Amino acid sequence: MEIEKYQSGQDFIGFVNNLGALEEDVAAMLSRQLETLYCKKGEAILVQGATCRYLYYINSGLVKTGFESSDRTFIMRFFAEGEMFTVLDSYLSQKPSTYEVVALEDTVITRILRTEMDKLCTRFHAMETFFRKLVSMASVNMMSRIGEILEEQASARYENFLKENPELLQRISLGDLASYLGITQVSLSRIRAGL
Repeated sequence: MEIEKYQSGQDFIGFVNNLGALEEDVAAMLSRQLETLYCKKGEAILVQGATCRYLYYINSGLVKTGFESSDRTFIMRFFAEGEMFTVLDSYLSQKPSTYEVVALEDTVITRILRTEMDKLCTRFHAMETFFRKLVSMASVNMMSRIGEILEEQASARYENFLKENPELLQRISLGDLASYLGITQVSLSRIRAGL
């Protein structure tokens, strides 16, 4: 994984501006705290058991968050370019993560260290507003994902995935899609054959 200071961070800053408008001086201070990661396909951005210390923005590429146990793999979410993510429970509690984050393609990510984000949120209302809105969005998305897993049939989850993420279908493996849906690849093949 290559890391460097990101010169402009315009994509990251643009995302922040969409949730809480930044004044130029705040955007400049934020920009100075950003780093860029260049991750190769298959590379771990966060390993299970490590503490998540960063908020990430995907400039290009695709990542998955999930966990592996001795008997199964579960994928919680996929994040593609233009999206911001973190492993929220580990990031907020600063405790080891049960999830891992892995690049599914060669991926470019801009990130900010949690301690630097906290300083900006304390100092600038617009940053605090942005972070509050981001955490609210993440919480709503998490509850929606949990509800989907608990309440819907696998075929309905597959149809929802097709409707909400058609652009990802060509970018992820059938094994990862099955893990996301909480089913085996054999079951996924049956569902796909039945549509």
